[in-house]
Amino acid sequence: MILMKDMTDQQTFLADTYALIEIIGGNQNYKLYTDKVLRTMKCNLAELYYHLLREYGKEIADRYFDIYSNIIVPVTLNSIRFAMEFKLQRRTEKLSYTDCIGYALALELGIPFLTGDEKFEGKQNVEFVK
Repeated sequence: MILMKDMTDQQTFLADTYALIEIIGGNQNYKLYTDKVLRTMKCNLAELYYHLLREYGKEIADRYFDIYSNIIVPVTLNSIRFAMEFKLQRRTEKLSYTDCIGYALALELGIPFLTGDEKFEGKQNVEFVK
C-alpha cells in the first residue's frame, strides 16, 4: 500500500506570473518555493505561456503550460469584486487586473500571494521575493 503525502503539511501559495517565471528560470531566491504547494490562475497561465513562447519557443512553452495547468484555481466572483475595489482604491499604483485578482483570490483562500512585483511589497498577505 502506498501512502500519499498529506498536502496540508506543506504551505500553499498563490503564485503570480512573475513568481512562476522566476521559478522556471532558476532564481535561487525562489528555490524554497519549489517544494511548496503552488496554485495559480488561468490568466497567469496565459501570461506565462506568452512569455515562454516569446522567449523560448513553442516546445518549452507547451511543456510548462502542461505542468502548470494542473495547479489552476478557479477565480471566484467575490474575488473579482474585491479585486476591482482594491484596484480602484489604489489606482495611482497602476496595479494589473490579473495581479489584483490573484491577490484577492489568495486572501479569499487564506494563502499567501507569492510575487516579486514591487507594487505588492509590504501589502498584507504577500510573500514578496525578488
